[in-house]
Amino acid sequence: MNKEILATENVVLNEKASSKEEAIRMAGQILVDNGYVEASYVDQMLEREKLTTTYMGNSVAIPHGTEDAKKAVKSSGLSIVQLREGVDFGDGNTAKIIVGIAGKDNEHLEILSQIAIVCSEEENVEQLIQADSKETLISMFDEVN
Repeated sequence: MNKEILATENVVLNEKASSKEEAIRMAGQILVDNGYVEASYVDQMLEREKLTTTYMGNSVAIPHGTEDAKKAVKSSGLSIVQLREGVDFGDGNTAKIIVGIAGKDNEHLEILSQIAIVCSEEENVEQLIQADSKETLISMFDEVN
């Protein structure tokens, strides 16, 4: 089964989250609902966040599962949750773009590098935050698919 890593149904625009846990659950649930991971993966994402933050800077967080979570991944996928108002990720960091990631067979490293390239530019992140269509958001991550 070769699914698109980032499809329109994996993106939600202008959401609101009251906590980083809620934001991570949103990103994880999209991956569950669209068949990329088993439900247990979401708990592993929250576990991973307890170990060390997945906040990457530039208003971006990239929650993903722990090493143990790999067996819960059915196929590589990304989810993107746009939070224009942002959510506190601790230490004074506010995340406005949450990129949930699940990588099959070490594909997550390649996917992460593509995300990092896009998100390292502040103007790109600002475009992601302001995007009014899922297609605009997805087009910025063309290299991932």
